Amino acid sequence: MQYQVNAMGKPCPIPVVETKKVLAQMSAGDTVTVSVDNAIAVQNLLKMAGQKKLAAESRTLASDHYEVVLALTEESLAAAQAPATEEAPACIPDARAKGTVVVLSSDEMGSGDPVLGKALMKAFVYALTEQDILPDTILLYNGGAKLSVEGAPTLADLKLLESQGVEIMTCGTCLNHYGLTEQMAVGSVTNMYAIAEKLMGAARVVRP
Repeated sequence: MQYQVNAMGKPCPIPVVETKKVLAQMSAGDTVTVSVDNAIAVQNLLKMAGQKKLAAESRTLASDHYEVVLALTEESLAAAQAPATEEAPACIPDARAKGTVVVLSSDEMGSGDPVLGKALMKAFVYALTEQDILPDTILLYNGGAKLSVEGAPTLADLKLLESQGVEIMTCGTCLNHYGLTEQMAVGSVTNMYAIAEKLMGAARVVRP
């Protein structure tokens, strides 16, 4: 059976508490889809899923609309159906560095050997996912637009960053120039006005 929890607009820890109540009614093989409006709620739900050994995945539908799908297995049944009145896990704080914008203007990092440059850029984007403090926004333009499309070696890490609340914005003119418009697979398409606005309003700009 498939269950739904609409926790849009509800503050922590309500999405977790309401989801626990539904889990208490579920049987092995059932799933529950939880709708929330912020990435912090997603993190809290995924943390709870890990504690209860649930299969879990998250997806971003819009900048203010996320879904977390939890699946109950025989192994996780007992843990998932622990009383819903137990103390809710602490709310995870927003781990983004306010006003920090990362600019990726190439699919290579540094100059010299292109193969090495691409490997370094892949490593840099992965390293961002491991930081305790994440950027607010990642801007991708010129050759950097190649990093957010299907098949890009950086795609999975950019999707992970987006699921954690990082805004991913790719230049639409750049995608069109490289013939990649239909292949963009993470974040949103943006324009030069929005890029200029982000850069002018940034407290700090990071350019690897």
